[in-house]
Amino acid sequence: MTHSILVLTTGGTIDKAYFDALSEYQIVDSGIPALLREARVALPFRVVELMRKDSLELTDADRALIAGAAREAPEHRIVVTHGTDTMTQTAKVLAAEVPGKTVVLTGALSPARFAETDANFNLGMAFATAQVAGPGVWIAMSGEVFDGLKVKKDRAAGKFVAA
Repeated sequence: MTHSILVLTTGGTIDKAYFDALSEYQIVDSGIPALLREARVALPFRVVELMRKDSLELTDADRALIAGAAREAPEHRIVVTHGTDTMTQTAKVLAAEVPGKTVVLTGALSPARFAETDANFNLGMAFATAQVAGPGVWIAMSGEVFDGLKVKKDRAAGKFVAA
């Protein structure tokens, strides 16, 4: 059975867990399946963990793996959880390598395991965007949806802005 939405997890802040006061962290088992269960997502979905990396550590080979997984999947609507620092770089690769599908990247500026996190909202925005947006690559963050090729992260403001 083909699921309606494929969720590819790659790591990033959305899946970080902090273990001490010095802010040492590890990217642990993805919390995305639990978030989707808690949200009572009724739409069929499938979650595939591709890697557990901070996006600053992603290589061209990692981006090729993400693009290949999206391209080869039977689903035409795909959500990719990703670190925010290099999300736009991955968006460019996906736009070039995954034609004809709707791909939405999302992440978090604070970990999903924190009480005050944007992870739940961003993941919900990504699911909604994947259902209604046309083919192409999109970034859903902080209550906004951006063309994945016309956006940048404004580190000073702590948000994404149109480029």
